[in-house]
Formats: sequence, structure tokens, C-alpha cells
Amino acid sequence: MTYFGLKRTLDHVGYQVEYIKWLLAECIHDECISEDLITDEAVSSLAKRLTTPLQIEHYLRLCFQKAYDTATKPVTVDILEAVLAIGLDDLEPRLIRHGYNAKVLAKLLNIRVSEVNSFLHAQLPPGRTEDLRDQMLKIGIPLYGDAI
Repeated sequence: MTYFGLKRTLDHVGYQVEYIKWLLAECIHDECISEDLITDEAVSSLAKRLTTPLQIEHYLRLCFQKAYDTATKPVTVDILEAVLAIGLDDLEPRLIRHGYNAKVLAKLLNIRVSEVNSFLHAQLPPGRTEDLRDQMLKIGIPLYGDAI
């Protein structure tokens, strides 16, 4: 695990899968098997989409609640997709998870907060968007999902 500010992230997808399996093993009764509760595909999808243990625990709980409410067993990828927040993988939430909110970005890039917000919502002209993207990459701000 790596610390980003006050948050912990799991460095590699393999660790996320291990964490989910460990969490399930700690939380279920001895006579239950985790594969009876959640499919391997759903575990893999959770591991790919989420980075912090807090996110994993939160969405895993929501998945189990949705499955219980709909009387579905095991939790499938369809249930997971229904529960995951829209925009979870968008640029702004990914940057915020790593400590880069609009105010911090504005200070690092020496621009106004409103311009950062316009960048995050794709409302800048293409040339200016490319310029800001290049500046962010140059100072080491991860912009792409696989880099984060």
C-alpha cells in the first residue's frame, strides 16, 4: 500500500484482488465460500475500477446491499455496474483522489481556479486544453487512468 495524503492506495491490481479476497474471508462465516457470494468477474472489475481500501469496502457493501434487495446471489458485474457511481473514472474524481483539487491545480499551474474547472469540464479551446495537459504531465500530475 502507498499513502497519498491521508489515503492509502493499493499499488497494483493484484493487491486489490488479494485485499478483496482477504476482506471477504474475514467477513463471512467459515461455512460460506466467497465464490457463492460474489463472482470472480465482479471481484476483478472492482479491483480494476477502485484504488483505495475505503472505496473497495464502500462499493462492496453497496453491491451486497443491492444483491440482497433484489434477492440475487452471487453479486455479478451487472450489480456492480448498477452500484458504481457515474463518473467514478472521470478526470476530476481521479485527480481529487490523489490530492489534486481545482485550487491545488490552479496554484501549481499558476492559473485561475475557473480555468482549471473549465479544463476539467472540457470547456476550453483545444489549444489551451493541450497546453494545460502538457504542463500537468511535465510537473508529474497523472492524467490517465492507467497512470493513476
